[in-house]
Amino acid sequence: METIKSSQSERTYTSDEAFQASLEYFKGDDLAARVWVNKYALKDSFGAIYEATPDDMHHRIASEIARIEQRYPNPLSEAEIFDLIKDFKYIIPQGSPMTGIGNPYQIASLSNCFVIGNNGESDSYGGIMKIDQEQVQLMKRRGGVGHDLSHIRPKGSPVKNSALTSTGIVPFMERFSNSTREVAQDGRRGALMLSVSIKHPDSESFIDAKMEQGKVTGANVSVRIDDEFMQAVDAGTTYRQQYPIQSHTPTHIKDIDATALWKKIVHNAWQSAEPGILFWDTIIRESVPDCYADLGYQTISTNPCGEIPLCAYDSCRLLAINLFSYVEDPFTDKAKFNWDLFKKHIAAAQRMMDDIIDLELEKIDAILQKIDEDPEDAEVKRVERNLWLNIQTKANEGRRTGIGITAEGDMLAALGLRYGSDEGNAFAVEIHKTVALEAYRGSVHTAKERGAFTIFDSEREKNNPFILRLKEADAQLYYEMLEYGRRNIALLTIAPTGTTSLMSQTTSGIEPVFLPVYKRRRKVNPNDKDVRVDFVDEVGDSWEEYVVFHHRFKQWMEVNGLDTSKNYAQKDLDELVKKSPYYKATSNDVDYLKKVKMQGAIQQWVDHSISVTINMPNDVTEELVGECYMEAWKAGCKGVTVYRDGSRSGVLISNTEKKEETQEGAPTPFPTERPQTLEADVVRFQNKKDKWIAFIGLIDGRPYEIFTGFADDEDGILIPRWVNEGLIIKNREADGSSRYDFQYKNTRGYKTTIEGLSYKFNPEYWNYAKLISSTLRHGMPIEKVVDLISSLQLDEAINTWKAGVARALKRYIPDGTEAAKQKCQNCGSTNLLYQEGCLTCKDCGSSKCG
Repeated sequence: METIKSSQSERTYTSDEAFQASLEYFKGDDLAARVWVNKYALKDSFGAIYEATPDDMHHRIASEIARIEQRYPNPLSEAEIFDLIKDFKYIIPQGSPMTGIGNPYQIASLSNCFVIGNNGESDSYGGIMKIDQEQVQLMKRRGGVGHDLSHIRPKGSPVKNSALTSTGIVPFMERFSNSTREVAQDGRRGALMLSVSIKHPDSESFIDAKMEQGKVTGANVSVRIDDEFMQAVDAGTTYRQQYPIQSHTPTHIKDIDATALWKKIVHNAWQSAEPGILFWDTIIRESVPDCYADLGYQTISTNPCGEIPLCAYDSCRLLAINLFSYVEDPFTDKAKFNWDLFKKHIAAAQRMMDDIIDLELEKIDAILQKIDEDPEDAEVKRVERNLWLNIQTKANEGRRTGIGITAEGDMLAALGLRYGSDEGNAFAVEIHKTVALEAYRGSVHTAKERGAFTIFDSEREKNNPFILRLKEADAQLYYEMLEYGRRNIALLTIAPTGTTSLMSQTTSGIEPVFLPVYKRRRKVNPNDKDVRVDFVDEVGDSWEEYVVFHHRFKQWMEVNGLDTSKNYAQKDLDELVKKSPYYKATSNDVDYLKKVKMQGAIQQWVDHSISVTINMPNDVTEELVGECYMEAWKAGCKGVTVYRDGSRSGVLISNTEKKEETQEGAPTPFPTERPQTLEADVVRFQNKKDKWIAFIGLIDGRPYEIFTGFADDEDGILIPRWVNEGLIIKNREADGSSRYDFQYKNTRGYKTTIEGLSYKFNPEYWNYAKLISSTLRHGMPIEKVVDLISSLQLDEAINTWKAGVARALKRYIPDGTEAAKQKCQNCGSTNLLYQEGCLTCKDCGSSKCG
């Protein structure tokens, strides 16, 4: 296979060619190969693929970083950089840097995360719309976005417009959420964090907003909790809310029962895994950038996963160091950690991160040039252009980096240390202390060669707790920093490393192993030669069971001379795990309180924050969730998220005045009479060679009716490809019959109406659609409607139509909803969830759409 060493190569590959080459690269790991080809292989907007394996990608990245290195003294060579990043072994640029560095086909940022905001100065409609537009502009460039809503005045506040009073925070949560969902279409990614201070009088409404089914589905939500509130909860006393939250002369004051609101937070997190909690006073107290708050670096929110608290218009790029690769003779009695190589590589990683900031500044220049060249009026482009100018200023001035780690669970196991044990925790803390000291040392040495970040002022930082911790641990480093300054305002984080860990074939981030070994099933033909049938299901399908080992568990087996090809019985697998260093060290084994204490201890050496999830079984009590949150605050964590198994797929209640009359979990009732007009989504899909179109009438974002038929032929519905939404209009005729029209705006903004949809569709499809629409109107959950459609016994011709209707409706099933009575086609598991309209297996990770 030809190796591409330049992104300028004209050689292209089909998806299958790239997959097969990557499958060989990943030694048969199907999931890793597909993730790399789909997410990270260099491709243009027409789908042409320019890289066959990650080697090609790593040459692309190494070439670009080496180009930046040539600007500065003592440059690293391209070969040195390639050796550091190849095979995902040591240093791994994450996400946006991996995709964007050296990519000539996309005008996109290299930043993984952004925070935007008005710094609490404006809650006018103009200010809120500005944030909405900035959010969308960033998401279209691939970044995750966070912003805080604490500046919005509480519900019922007087306003000087025709509304007379403010609607409060919640409607704007829905607006920002919907904007995220819009920009996430057609392959673009939308990720949003909304936060609010617990001090805000509307914080309870914020906490409850996502408990109403279908609401704020495009955002993560977290509450900024201060020490005063936690102390009130601990003491069982009242807590004062006010607006503005930092004013000495607030216009709104409300004293509340702190314990009651705390219990609501805990209950909602127990039931739906949200809201997350941000311990805001800890974040601000520990923040090095907040030493420069008066210069524009006041932290106001976090990125969507919570590991990077940021000021307005700052951004960060992420890189992970693979801890497992520094263990020599792993899983043996001779296993030891190579501290010297580790320290050397941390310094190199920090230097490379600084190079990536220069590459990001080049990307911002390209974005600004693209904006200037766009044909729109300057006034239309003003918000977007100013947004990137602000981001450019922060990136150039503060030069923030985000060095993190992955494979912590595997590293500990390879050294014979059990994750969550006192010995394991102590070693983990030492690892992160070393990362902090060597990254800061690297930033000081880089400042010596390249200059400090422009507003560095040691006097401002002298009382910062994190800086004082560095001083106590390494006085020489501290005094060198006083002399030369530091190249970067803040340096460290621990982010989730989902796809990164798939490609490095290690445990994710700071987390323990999920399962070291499990069984999958694959469907087989019992008549094939040499086939083994281990299981026959209730409908007569035959399945073969096979064992899947976590990559490093398999390595432990090989080191210890155990057969990895044998089809072990479950009893034998259990015995294997008991003998391994992964025993009692999975995500469900680790003691919850010990884990938050471990997080708190590690947090002392991370200047940003840590993304970590406390996994709990389904039957865990709300009291224990609250205890974990309280312990996290006391341990010095900056934030924490609890996930109770099955909670996201749990029932969400309807937040309506009639909820006492409905069963728990019932959706909001639809109107008894069909509205005259409905908002509608247009969904196009292809079954075999036929093109289809669906009109889905919506009420409050939920499907109320659906009509589907052929598109783009003489018997079908012809509307422009760019039309994705409009109005379905039901007109009453004089004879009592009804007619459905579809109306949309053309490119000039004029309304175009397609009359009589009922006469355009095949009558058989139309009649079945009316039956299906009836089930939707009467409140049957969408996943149940999809199951019903799939169960219909119809002839071959209409089965294609049936599949299309089911596919169109799956888009509206809330993420995390369990799929009843269905099996994973890969492993046979019934543990399936809907994610963005696709069925995803929680056991093996395979996903099926359509």
